[in-house]
Amino acid sequence: MEIKKVVITNFKGFKDKFTIILNSGLNIIVGDNEAGKSTILEAINLALTGMFNGRYIRNELSQYLFNEKAVSDYIKSIKDDSPLPPPSICIELFINGKAEVAPLEGDKNSDGIGHSGISFSIEFNEIYKSSYEALLKTGDVKTIPIEYYHVVWRSFARDAIIARNIPLKSAYIDSSSSRNKNGSDVYIGRIVKELLSEDEIVSVSQSHRQMKEQFMDAPSIEAINHKISEAGKISNKEIKISVELSSRNAWETGLTTYLDNIPFHFIGKGEQSIIKTNLALAHNKAKEANVILLEEPENHLSHSKLNQLIDAIKEGDDDKQIIVTTHNSYVANKLGLDDLILLNDRKTLKLDDLSPETKTFFEKISGYDTLRLMLCKKAILVEGDSDELIVQRAYQDRNEGKLPINDEIEVISVGVSFLRFLEIAEKLNQPVSIVTDNDGNIEALKKKYKDYLGGNTKLNIKICFDNIIDTGTLKIGDKPFNYNTLEPKLLKANDLTTINKMFGTEYEEINDLHKFMRNNKTECALKIFQANEKIKYPQYILDAIT
Repeated sequence: MEIKKVVITNFKGFKDKFTIILNSGLNIIVGDNEAGKSTILEAINLALTGMFNGRYIRNELSQYLFNEKAVSDYIKSIKDDSPLPPPSICIELFINGKAEVAPLEGDKNSDGIGHSGISFSIEFNEIYKSSYEALLKTGDVKTIPIEYYHVVWRSFARDAIIARNIPLKSAYIDSSSSRNKNGSDVYIGRIVKELLSEDEIVSVSQSHRQMKEQFMDAPSIEAINHKISEAGKISNKEIKISVELSSRNAWETGLTTYLDNIPFHFIGKGEQSIIKTNLALAHNKAKEANVILLEEPENHLSHSKLNQLIDAIKEGDDDKQIIVTTHNSYVANKLGLDDLILLNDRKTLKLDDLSPETKTFFEKISGYDTLRLMLCKKAILVEGDSDELIVQRAYQDRNEGKLPINDEIEVISVGVSFLRFLEIAEKLNQPVSIVTDNDGNIEALKKKYKDYLGGNTKLNIKICFDNIIDTGTLKIGDKPFNYNTLEPKLLKANDLTTINKMFGTEYEEINDLHKFMRNNKTECALKIFQANEKIKYPQYILDAIT
């Protein structure tokens, strides 16, 4: 069983009908802050469990669950004497499966097609229609009248359902949220529900009750109760302290999980996240979750621990549907870009049609910041650290002291892997400029970027290089000096005096300064970045930052 499609309307950040198509195994959802990643996980978990923030939603209805724009449109319509119907929230899960999901099949969904699935909505209850109409006449409606709302939970076959009727089960793991403060209880609850037989549960419960009865009979507790009774008359009934025994399952909340003699809620958040994820991914349990919802697993984890968690996720991908949200390029690359779903402007885009070579490249070279490319407004790709510093300084000089990142522009050093990043940029229609040396061979450069130059130019991609080949007599050892890299081009655009002043050097011959800059690339670039002097830039640098 798996969730094929999720449709969300009016829930938190999603106003209009939002649709996301999911993979059968692993799904990696990436997006900027406030893009709606967490909302998707919350919506799926809510539709499968009826729970929101660890509580049953029926008892926690709030206006703030609704899309803010939908609420404001509704309130405005009432003020304009043309009231819209009270807004409603709807979450639909289209489920693929065999016999288990057959009872859920029908056409009661927003697509109007026959499919197995469930619909979870928070909507106006028509039994309050007359009371609501009377309220409208008073003109005193400034918020959604949430007291007139109820939860409607149905299958696509139009049958009312509860979580127990849904064959698909979810586990929501969010190490960054306070909802995990009760993680110990969750852990024990899973053990109880999945590992213990009814007889074993009864035995544990009896042992717990005996322990509490011994507590009540202890001389120190009897002494305390005696003092309470002598402290003064506060009721006609006997008052004493004891422990809670009223609930059959009260013992569950009285137990705590320990790791190396440390209570679960006292261990690090990272270790908690790993344990809860491994528990959710555990195999061979009769009642295990089919859908794992994992919120930003990189939180609280060191690099090595994160790698362990990623390996566990990949191994657990065989018979479960896993939906991960992340901002971390390492997570996205290691889990696989072909499973990635980019969330931007309330739309989704998959990268599953990248070439196999590019997928393998980013998985193996997992330190590359692919998500920086995907989530920025524009990217400028450069070859190394010195190029990155010069481009940053050039942008700062042209934009009143602002760095590119202040305008949501990322300058990313990618070595010689420009074409790999361009493949992603092309799929996303992401604006990208490349700053590259011509290395004295413009024809080779044009051949390399033939798909992005001339008649094949992609409007969102710009290849910036110097169109002039410079030559000279300088040699380094027995090899001719390359005058067609960034440092010689910078020196050419300025003069010996200016560059000497920036570097604190006193070279009288330009080739001596060439040698110095070649041997101290990053140091020279840093001094240029920090210098107070004005500097001129090669035209191809200016083209890239425009």
